[in-house]
Amino acid sequence: MRENLMRFAAVAAVMAGMAFAQQAAPAPQPAPASPVRAAIRRRVMQALNLTDDQKQQAKTIFQRARQSAQPIAAQLQQNRDALAAAVKANQTAQIQALATAQGSLRGQVLTIRAGALAQFYQILTPDQRSKADQVQQRIRERLQQRRQGAN
Repeated sequence: MRENLMRFAAVAAVMAGMAFAQQAAPAPQPAPASPVRAAIRRRVMQALNLTDDQKQQAKTIFQRARQSAQPIAAQLQQNRDALAAAVKANQTAQIQALATAQGSLRGQVLTIRAGALAQFYQILTPDQRSKADQVQQRIRERLQQRRQGAN
């Protein structure tokens, strides 16, 4: 079940990014993490063939998620900075506390993202869900091949 959730989350994240890439006048956003990710998002969006209404719903869902995660992202950055300082000062108790806090904050962000992906998945038609699952499976297989090739 955990594996299926991870697959769903990966595909949904790619699909969400592609939903934004299909807009006529996108808001200024940071450059994609890599050209590969941008290409994957475009392919997934084309494969799903979202309606204009679905694109708008997806945009709303993911904007809300981003807004919800924004304060947590700021906390994550502060925690990372404090953790780096604790490491340099060799404060083992502080390192433990900050690492635990970092894990909790990351869990909160993951919960927000997974919730948004679940909402997005619900706006898809059964055919689109099937296509999303197929694309997700292909992505997982390619990632696994890359990992095996790197070993």
